[in-house]
Amino acid sequence: MKNILKISIALAFLFTLSSCWLDKTKPNYQYMPDMYKPVGYETYSVNPNFSDGRTSQQPVEGTIARGKVPYDYADTTEGYDSALVNLKNPLEVNEENLANGKAMFTIYCISCHGAAGVGDGELVKRDKFLGVPNYKDRPITEGSIYHVIMYGRNLMGSHASQLTDKERWQVVMYVQQLRNELLK
Repeated sequence: MKNILKISIALAFLFTLSSCWLDKTKPNYQYMPDMYKPVGYETYSVNPNFSDGRTSQQPVEGTIARGKVPYDYADTTEGYDSALVNLKNPLEVNEENLANGKAMFTIYCISCHGAAGVGDGELVKRDKFLGVPNYKDRPITEGSIYHVIMYGRNLMGSHASQLTDKERWQVVMYVQQLRNELLK
């Protein structure tokens, strides 16, 4: 019995020792390598399966990314004019949407446009920006406000990367409410 134990220990030691190669440039034997070696092609490697030879392919034309909503108005004057006339807010006017719109307005818009939308935000008071319009001075619609949030206009940059589609429409809703209060 003692001999079997000694032989087992010696064999285990030999197996352990044999798994350690002295040549570090060659890999050892692997027990169940699972996913250590990639089966697929590396992202930017050459791939003989595609005609252009690239592994990383462009998406099919017309593909819409998950979670994104297509916006069919161009970043041009014609696109702005078209959005001004045709684009309508798909959200229902309710307290929750207005509250969220106000919260987003406070974060992204108030520093230039001011709390009431008269163009007297903190940056305007400090002369960092001049000519921020008063909401009652221009004929703005839901579509024009959304378009300006998407692409920016004049000194205002785009806020499309900061706001989701729903948040943009909520801000539009809140700006419309501010404008209506100014027009009274």
